[in-house]
Amino acid sequence: MDSLVLQASRTEVSGSQVQVTDTNRRFQDAGKEVIEQTEDIIRCRIQQRNITTVVEKLQLCLPVLEMYSKLKEQMSMQRYYSALKTMEQLENVYFPRVSQYRFCQLMMDTLPKLREDIKDISMSDLKDFLESIRKHSDKIGETAMKQAQQQKSFSIAVQKQTNMRFGKNMHVNNDRTLEEKSDIILKHTLEEEAENDEEVLTVQDLVDFSPVYRCLHIYSALGDEETFENYYRKQRKKQARLVLQPQSSVHETVDGYRRYFTQIVGFFVVEDHILHVTQGLVTRAYTDELWNMALSKIIAVLRAHSSYCTDPDLVLELKNLIVIFADTLQGYGFSVNRLFDLLFEIRDQYNETLLKKWAGIFRDIFEEDNYSPIPIGSEEEYKMVISKFPFQDPDLEKQSFPKKFPMSQSVPLIYIQVKEFIYASLKFSESLHRSSTEIDDMLRKSTNLLLTRILSSCLLNLIRKPHIGLTELVQIIINTTHLEQACKYLEDFITNITNISQETVHTTRLYGLSTFKDARHAAEGEIYTKLNQKIDEFVQLADYDWTMAESDGRASGYLMDLINFLRSIFQVFTHLPGKVAQTACMSACQHLSTSLMQMLLDSELKQISMGAVQQFNLDVIQCELFASSEPVPGFQGDTLQLAFIDLRQLLDLFMVWDWSTYLADYGQPASKYLRVNPHAALTLLEKMKDTSKKNNIFAQFRKNDRDRQKLIETVVKQLRGLVTGMSQHM
Repeated sequence: MDSLVLQASRTEVSGSQVQVTDTNRRFQDAGKEVIEQTEDIIRCRIQQRNITTVVEKLQLCLPVLEMYSKLKEQMSMQRYYSALKTMEQLENVYFPRVSQYRFCQLMMDTLPKLREDIKDISMSDLKDFLESIRKHSDKIGETAMKQAQQQKSFSIAVQKQTNMRFGKNMHVNNDRTLEEKSDIILKHTLEEEAENDEEVLTVQDLVDFSPVYRCLHIYSALGDEETFENYYRKQRKKQARLVLQPQSSVHETVDGYRRYFTQIVGFFVVEDHILHVTQGLVTRAYTDELWNMALSKIIAVLRAHSSYCTDPDLVLELKNLIVIFADTLQGYGFSVNRLFDLLFEIRDQYNETLLKKWAGIFRDIFEEDNYSPIPIGSEEEYKMVISKFPFQDPDLEKQSFPKKFPMSQSVPLIYIQVKEFIYASLKFSESLHRSSTEIDDMLRKSTNLLLTRILSSCLLNLIRKPHIGLTELVQIIINTTHLEQACKYLEDFITNITNISQETVHTTRLYGLSTFKDARHAAEGEIYTKLNQKIDEFVQLADYDWTMAESDGRASGYLMDLINFLRSIFQVFTHLPGKVAQTACMSACQHLSTSLMQMLLDSELKQISMGAVQQFNLDVIQCELFASSEPVPGFQGDTLQLAFIDLRQLLDLFMVWDWSTYLADYGQPASKYLRVNPHAALTLLEKMKDTSKKNNIFAQFRKNDRDRQKLIETVVKQLRGLVTGMSQHM
């Protein structure tokens, strides 16, 4: 039973196992689908979670990618400053959010290179900009100088209008006319100004400054602003040195100077613009330092090259350019006082070139003058002359035509040219920012130089020229007298220009008085010299027969020609001041007397006969008659005859043979032969003694009176004693 029970239990267990197995199978089969569905659900949940995570990560990365894409777009569009700002946002905001991703690191690795590319590109643009402004500096400077000149012209026109309306010397009857004229001038000036304003471009129109702004912003954004500033300033200083180095031919033409100035102006106009539109790229201290360096170089160049200018017109144009150059830069805030100081140096050079030019003008006037009084045939001719030269003579006005002015044609021409010189000198003094008193002083000093150095020198050279004769010298003296009188009108002329009264304490006076007085003295001396030379020429024509037995009974031909010449010359001298004519006449007579005495006592003349002495005496008598005829009025008594007193007393001594009186009274103040020199008497007596021995002139005396010959011997011995005594006392 137990076995049955065991068997039954086994059977029941087996059935249960089968049933369990079947049930398990059925459960397994039923759960497999659930498991599959559950796994599907898990997978879906995982996928959903992954998708959510991906979406979240993508949402985190998308702004980074968008910003990076924006960066690339900005780079392609050359918006480099914006690109730098985008990089800054990426680095500071976006990249930290996705720093765990590899693409983020790749992006971050590209940024330094992009920054370097931007720096290189912006620097390249800056270099192009620097090259551009270097090329356009002259155009920029030309534009700026033109604008400054227009502004100055407008200011001058307004000032002229103001002066014309409110000037102190305005006549009431002319008020309306003057105002109308001034209004017309101002209107034309405004119209020209408007036209020029339309044509003239500004600096911004000529140069695109965006590269420098962009480069500055980029370097500032990169924190490397100092590097950029140093580079910019260094390059601009190099360009400044190039601009300041002139071409070797700059002094040859005005255009050469103009190009030089316009380039410099263009350079500093750009720097001034950079100064005002950027912050810190250049500073006022930097531009002032650069300008002072440039100014020293400019002044050195102008000093060196302006010295080559020999044409006053070129120097004047250079001055006008310097003034416009200075005014232009002064308008941009640069100090230009040293330039105006330089202009004062150039003014002296300008005056020197003017003086050289006017020296040539004066020489030409003197060369073309005929040195004859100006003939006037009609009232029109008379008015034409006095309109050019301030001449007043009531007596001449009363004379009927034809008549003559006392001066020659060079006088009004010289006067006109002196005024032209003053005008030319004034042209340089204008626009120098100097007071009327300083301009007046400059004009007077330069005019004094013209009178004392140039005109005086030309007159002296003229006076000393060989072809200038006595008549011409007389006319020159007359001319200088009238020019001297005209100096007061020149002073009035300067006063009218500058409105500075001559009564002012520091007013310089013109030195015309001394200038023309010196010229007159030189002409007078030359008259005396030439007159004596002419006398010498006549005396050299003398052909005495020193051994003649008796005189011809009339004066020598050469002497009569000489006296006639002197009479005609002294007739011309009537136009000279009295003392000059008297001095010339006295000098001529004294020189003639001395020449005749030297002829008589010439050591080469060995023999003189009594007949020759008588002939010589006739000639001296004619000289005395000429002197007593008062060839020049003003001599008192026999003053002029005293010029021949030495000759007269010597000849009288030989003519009357009054040796006893001469020897007895020698040395006495009341001696009849006081003017007879013992040496002259001895020389002449020995010449006559030799003649008597060789030609037997005194043969009849030896026959009739041998004592006469002994007397001659005795007189010779006594005269020798007197001569010896005189030499011992000397």
